[in-house]
Amino acid sequence: MLPYMSTEPLRLSPSRVSEFENCPQLYKYRVIDQLPQPPSLDAERGTLVHTVLHDLFENPAQARTPETAIDLLPSRWLAQQEEKPELFEMVTSEKEWLDRAEALLRTYFTLENPSQFEATHRELHLENDLSQEIYLHGYVDRLDVAPTGEVRIIDYKTGKAPKPAWEEKALFQLRVYALLYFKTHNVLPRLLQLIYLGDGKLVKSMPTLTDMAATEKILIRVAKDISASMEKDYWPPKPSRLCDWCFFKSICPAHNN
Repeated sequence: MLPYMSTEPLRLSPSRVSEFENCPQLYKYRVIDQLPQPPSLDAERGTLVHTVLHDLFENPAQARTPETAIDLLPSRWLAQQEEKPELFEMVTSEKEWLDRAEALLRTYFTLENPSQFEATHRELHLENDLSQEIYLHGYVDRLDVAPTGEVRIIDYKTGKAPKPAWEEKALFQLRVYALLYFKTHNVLPRLLQLIYLGDGKLVKSMPTLTDMAATEKILIRVAKDISASMEKDYWPPKPSRLCDWCFFKSICPAHNN
């Protein structure tokens, strides 16, 4: 049992699990304290590219070309700026910004031909109660269901692929999505695929029932660890190279002794 959840279950997602595992102090800043932080330009570029790839599939198959995707960029970027006006000042060279996004989109077309298949679901929200104390959810970039019923889960990444030793950690997010889909539909996805647009590489995995059991075990363990941290108000920082990119480094006790 997780005693602190008597009235409301703990909300878990792949990103929240990753935050806590990487640094409980960061989890506290973002989830418990809900401290504001400015937009990340890398994350905003990822959002822009994701939006274009999402909207690309609104077009008929023959129109899903690099030119169509690139034509979508200006309007989608304008809408993103209107939603977050601070981006107007943060992006000092709009041409360089859009050129980089265009390069990422062109890389996508070297890895897939979107005119040859239909994207069954885009930005699909999956959810499931792992227990009375744990609510698990996440948003899948794309989930394709073949005419034969086989399912593949796709996630776009605008960075570079991890080294082989880190691939399993990168795939954890998709295994959570696969677990959610399996619990909801009783269908085990056939393929998990990470598409890295930063260097044009693919990371693939064919999940098994053993993977699903292991993933659920990790999620339950992390939920218990978060419960213990909340009960004790104990959020130990985990200094690492990731600290150099953390907005909260200036207030983190690990860097202010």
